[in-house]
Amino acid sequence: MHLHRIPAPTIRVAVILALATLVASCGEGQQKQGGGPPPPAVTVATPTRRTVVDFDEYVGRFAAVNSVEMRARVSGYLDSVHFKDGQLVKKGDLLFTIDKRSFQNAVDQARANLVTAKSNLAYAKSDLERGQSLVTQKTITEQIFEQRSQAFRNAQASVSGAEAALRQAALDLEYTELHAPVDGRIGDRRVSPGNLVTGGTSGNTTLLATIVSTDPIYFEFTFDEASYLRYERLARNGTDVASRGGSVPVALELIDEVDFVHKGRMDFVNNVIDATTGTIRARAVFRNPNGVLTPGMFARVRVPASPPYEALLVPDAAIGSEQTRKYVLLVGADNKVSERFVTLGHTTADNLRVIKA
Repeated sequence: MHLHRIPAPTIRVAVILALATLVASCGEGQQKQGGGPPPPAVTVATPTRRTVVDFDEYVGRFAAVNSVEMRARVSGYLDSVHFKDGQLVKKGDLLFTIDKRSFQNAVDQARANLVTAKSNLAYAKSDLERGQSLVTQKTITEQIFEQRSQAFRNAQASVSGAEAALRQAALDLEYTELHAPVDGRIGDRRVSPGNLVTGGTSGNTTLLATIVSTDPIYFEFTFDEASYLRYERLARNGTDVASRGGSVPVALELIDEVDFVHKGRMDFVNNVIDATTGTIRARAVFRNPNGVLTPGMFARVRVPASPPYEALLVPDAAIGSEQTRKYVLLVGADNKVSERFVTLGHTTADNLRVIKA
């Protein structure tokens, strides 16, 4: 089948839909006596060469860099809440206050005990100093002097114990105010003012709220063992791909987006392949200044999977299918069309398809 003359000396790829019309018109023309209408114009495109990188795509979830459960260290009745549910908080912001009165009383009592202990120490010290001269003059016995020395040491220990008790009481009083340990977004409060809050380090403490950091944010995903081996071998050859040792640039696409517009970097690959699934966990980190990316949200990540190489690119519309195989139609220098089966790569942002083989 011959086409009309196309003034281009190089091989060109014919767009499939236009070429299908051309083939049908040529078939009808050959059946007619005395010729027929000339072949219609065909849209062709010259393949381009470009340096590209192959990508692998994975689905994963966002996870907070920091996630903190707010629990009290002391027990008491919740006095007040200093935030609105769901608001952004800064590290150090006051969030909850527990009734302080009993803890303030404990501080006052510990301070009074310290004053008493210091008074006893001062008396024991002066009594010991007097005993030193008396025992030299043989006015008192060595036993009495040892008793005074023991009383002095006991008084010193009492002062140390009273100081420790005062520090602990002051610390408990400080724990009645709960401040945000990290920047992030706080959830809803789990306890209303007036309720008893159980504090401490046991497992039955009261959960007050949860804070998750928002910027930056992690994206966690898994890939299979074969991909892991491929990445590691490429990394050993000096290629910047998803290896354990580097910070690899990646791109992210949300479920309502049509392109990978969010840029981030891989910063972690786990040290164990899961024996159940045969996959290994990886993590990337992304900036999230507007807070759109939320922990638990699904997305798709694109990871570089090859070194840069020069590839042939054709318009995506020029790709045809024959069952499971893909092909393109070439317009040769003699204006004849030939079919070539191809192995496809990814599609670029400008709707060009990479031809790998």
